[in-house]
Amino acid sequence: MATKKVLKKKVQFIGTGRRKTAIARVRLIPGGEGAITINKRTIEEFFPLDTMKQIVRQPIVLTDTSDKFDVIVNVKGGGFTGQAGAIRHGIARALCNADLAYRAALKKAGFLTRDPREKERKKCGLKKARKAPQFSKR
Repeated sequence: MATKKVLKKKVQFIGTGRRKTAIARVRLIPGGEGAITINKRTIEEFFPLDTMKQIVRQPIVLTDTSDKFDVIVNVKGGGFTGQAGAIRHGIARALCNADLAYRAALKKAGFLTRDPREKERKKCGLKKARKAPQFSKR
């Protein structure tokens, strides 16, 4: 008689965050000690600036859940600032999936709103999106 393997499925809360061209897929795993892992590196290794680390931790600090969840992030695209904003957005969305009581505080702080600003496209006849070549009358 064959034995049946029973796999326990881990409970995790998922959120996707976006800013500019950066996309962050965030997983919150309950019962952790508050470790934040970004692309298989710690937050200290991934972000060189303290301001970026602070931006990422804002939703966790606001909801006071730093010791309740481990955060695992996979982020791609954009630069440091865009990636930090995308991670913040993803963490906020995942926290809402974990507990709807956090939604009001996160919404009021503006962490659930996707930043709609994107890079403007370059137009023909111009050097950049808006910068025109120098004008000379003669």
